[in-house]
Amino acid sequence: MFDFIRRHTKLIMGVLFLLIIPSFVLFGLEGYTRFNDGGTKVATVDGKPITQTEWDNAHRMEVDRLRATNPSLDLSLLDSPALKRASLERLVQERVLAAAAADEHLMATDARLAADLERDPAIAALRRADGSLDMERYRQLLAAQGLTPEGFEANVRRDLSSRQVLAGVLDSGFASQAQADVAMNAFLERREVRIVPFTPAGYAAKVNPTEAELQAYYQTHVARYQAPESAKVEYIVLDLDSVKKAVSVSEQDLRTYYDQNAATFGAPEQRRASHILITAPKDAPAAEREKAKSTATALLAQLRQAPGTFADVARKWSQDDASAASGGDLGLFQRNKGIDPAIAQAAFGLAKAGDLSDLVESDFGYHIVQLTQIQPAAVPPFEQMRAKLEDQLRTQQAQAKFSELAEEFRNGVYEQSDSLKPVADKLKLTIQTADNVTRTPAPGASGALANPKFLGALFAADAIDKKRNTEAIDLGGNQLASGRVVSHSAAHARPFAEVQSEVRTAFVNQRAAELARQDGQARLKAWSDQPASATSLPAAVVLSREEAQGQPEALVEAVLRADPAKLPSFVGVDLGAGGYALVRVDKVLPRADQTPEQQAQSRTRYDQLWGVAEARSYYDLLKARYKAEILVPAVAAPTAQSGTPAAAASR
Repeated sequence: MFDFIRRHTKLIMGVLFLLIIPSFVLFGLEGYTRFNDGGTKVATVDGKPITQTEWDNAHRMEVDRLRATNPSLDLSLLDSPALKRASLERLVQERVLAAAAADEHLMATDARLAADLERDPAIAALRRADGSLDMERYRQLLAAQGLTPEGFEANVRRDLSSRQVLAGVLDSGFASQAQADVAMNAFLERREVRIVPFTPAGYAAKVNPTEAELQAYYQTHVARYQAPESAKVEYIVLDLDSVKKAVSVSEQDLRTYYDQNAATFGAPEQRRASHILITAPKDAPAAEREKAKSTATALLAQLRQAPGTFADVARKWSQDDASAASGGDLGLFQRNKGIDPAIAQAAFGLAKAGDLSDLVESDFGYHIVQLTQIQPAAVPPFEQMRAKLEDQLRTQQAQAKFSELAEEFRNGVYEQSDSLKPVADKLKLTIQTADNVTRTPAPGASGALANPKFLGALFAADAIDKKRNTEAIDLGGNQLASGRVVSHSAAHARPFAEVQSEVRTAFVNQRAAELARQDGQARLKAWSDQPASATSLPAAVVLSREEAQGQPEALVEAVLRADPAKLPSFVGVDLGAGGYALVRVDKVLPRADQTPEQQAQSRTRYDQLWGVAEARSYYDLLKARYKAEILVPAVAAPTAQSGTPAAAASR
């Protein structure tokens, strides 16, 4: 019955990361708005100010992080007042924990930094087959975000140091079973209710605004109808694909490449062998190793006289428990894979099946190896591999040529800054165009138009005012881009005639929600004064935090806060744009029975949440100690109303 918490684990962890754990800094910082005074103080921590510019940068970082994990997110949601406020709270939290870490002399060691980086999936994807890190791709990944490896690792080290401030509290949270039962019984309590909705849709027909009312609404809310700053642009991109198009390979080049790499195209040669092992560990006394060598030498002499008896001799004499019973058979193996290197070298040094090796020494002792089968390498014919070979060879040549062309690209867009055509013609690049480009990536944007650094260059003063090419912007992954503004449109209010239908819809929705709320509040008062007048109520439903029955969270919380000593009682909930809901809370139902496994899960999660609560309390103490203060107003939240004084007091 703990499905609610299990289903909302990500939400709970999101709150945890917002309020408790400092953010893991990966992405570069860049201001998301330019209409505020960057020096305005929005918060203070330990006597040091946090400026509007720093807040803007922190919010941009958060937006970039969210867009990177989910590119389809609506930008309007990311720019909401609530998320902006959360960015500021996170910034304050980072400063508080950094101050505490410094005072407590908490540091992250090199070993811990390395371990944390190894766990990062983005960095893990850059590892080669041998486990080493591809440093060039690592630098490119960070450069795309405006970071260097040194700067990024310094950020991670600071983050790890700050985490230690709360780690002890988080990891040591403990509560008794009695405490857990009381809390979880209340949290998972169920209530039987009857819900009367007052939806704006039912009142929309009663709203008939005049032209004057719509004009007044438009003037009051003109900020909602702004056309953002935008530009029509053209741009070119130099990448491996464009370089590959200009690369040509001859038939002779392909055949030479095939001959040189044939062994890597198909299945490599494999061999099957049997062995006899006389054990003599590398660290054994010399006398013991000499005795084992003598035994093995005698067996080898015997087998050279009768090689067909190898399996029988192996069963009798071999001290390799894994293979002796099968006559020493080791199965098929490749030259550099699947077998002890000493045995592989001996087996691949034999000419044909049935041949015997000389005595082979390894860390385990002395071996006699007999080759039993040769499975030749299977190499596909040239014609079958032709398309793949051509792509591989063109890619290799393009990679080798990219650096040279990149320098030409950079010089060309700078030296002939009034047009992209000369560079495009010289390097055989396509000039692409886009309209209504804004300072922030549009939903669904890809390539250069999804890169904040490139968009920032397009909207720089020099690019807008003088219509010059941007410098060559490194997009990461062997991609360079340059663009120029063809025409620019400043941010402006869209004319009333253009948005009149939108204004009317918004006006009607707002007024309809007000009428729904007024009607609901009147009904709440009437039914609270005369409960018997509440007739023809809908069928009862059971609500709980884990089974909300599709109802808004504000409604569920209002129902569960109603005073159980005063039931039945009426509760009114203002749902904002969703209208109003009037709920009669009939009775309290106990939480549903849990299986032992569910009880264990409940206890584990309660302990985790208890640790979070204690960490939050400790963080509040730190905020007070370092005099952390946010100077901008908080975001308002929805309210609930009730027909009983006790329920009202519970708010």
